[in-house]
Amino acid sequence: MPKPLQPVDRILFSAIILLLISGLLLVYSASSVWAEYSQGDAFYFAKRQMIFAGAGVAMMIWLSRIDYWIWKRWAGVLLFICFMLLILVLIPGVGMVRGGARSWIGAGAFSIQPSEFMKLGMIIFVSAYLSERQKWLHSFKKGMLPALLLLFFAFGLIMLQPDLGTGTVMAGTCMVLLFAAGAKIKYFVWLALLGAGGFIGLIVSAPYRIKRITSFLDPWSDPLGSGFQIIQSLYAVGPGGLFGLGFGESRQKYYYLPEPQTDFIFAILAEETGFIGAGVVLILFGVLLWRGMATALKSPDLFGAFLSAGICGMIFLQVLINVGVVTGLFPVTGITLPFLSYGGSSLTLMLLAAGIMLNISRHCAGWKT
Repeated sequence: MPKPLQPVDRILFSAIILLLISGLLLVYSASSVWAEYSQGDAFYFAKRQMIFAGAGVAMMIWLSRIDYWIWKRWAGVLLFICFMLLILVLIPGVGMVRGGARSWIGAGAFSIQPSEFMKLGMIIFVSAYLSERQKWLHSFKKGMLPALLLLFFAFGLIMLQPDLGTGTVMAGTCMVLLFAAGAKIKYFVWLALLGAGGFIGLIVSAPYRIKRITSFLDPWSDPLGSGFQIIQSLYAVGPGGLFGLGFGESRQKYYYLPEPQTDFIFAILAEETGFIGAGVVLILFGVLLWRGMATALKSPDLFGAFLSAGICGMIFLQVLINVGVVTGLFPVTGITLPFLSYGGSSLTLMLLAAGIMLNISRHCAGWKT
């Protein structure tokens, strides 16, 4: 007889909701000027984000009630569907091109980004795989190689779009899972060397990536070209000071900072709310990571442990890369800030993943919330 579900982890749930509310406010503030100019409605992007948020929260609550074991049973099917979508998006006339990348499927303003859902599909599949074959990880051929072949195939399809940022998050999250499962360190050393060589090859093969690296090292060498985004981002972060300019008072959103409501929303957060506001948001991400990893440690089985750890790893890597790009620590890449950045696919994926993690937490004994 199955054990009754524990109450929802209120701390984890509250952190997610507070991040989501912060994101809705920031999307409105960051996009209002451009939305008024381009759409004639300052609330255009905010209203769309609210629709995705409402649907996403409903699905998150629904998934928090569905036993996570079902995803292990359907892991192969889900991964197959994700692969089919990645192939479809590459077909001219099916895939939509935005910002130089063929990454979306849909019609008109509403579309999905298959690479976003591949991240979760790969996490579910690798978690199921490791829960059954953890004892084989001492062997590279029997343990790691099958998972790596699937990962490299998915990464290759994503790079054909191209979308280096999403591919990096997916690959990095799977490496975290393999490490947590106990794979030998020497395998990661060889993979790191192989990965470094591959990254160099990807950078050299695309001139725009070379420009991103040079602008990262010295953005002022091309302030109106490849260095423009990072310079404008720093112009937003710096003046924010301790308390910020005030909500809605950003200067950089007035056509200075490109994509202020998506990849660079953290810059608007820092500009309007300062170090204090940005720090509070990062603390909320820290709380989410803490409760998510606690869920992994308390999970009643390996699949739940790997799945929760993988979801936390995905969120942490995206936050790390996004904040690093905004503050000039990493080269510019198209990575959204989880729960905050504008984007239906990204927000929906994060809320779906959060719902699965909430359900795992409901199977953990000992929560006191």
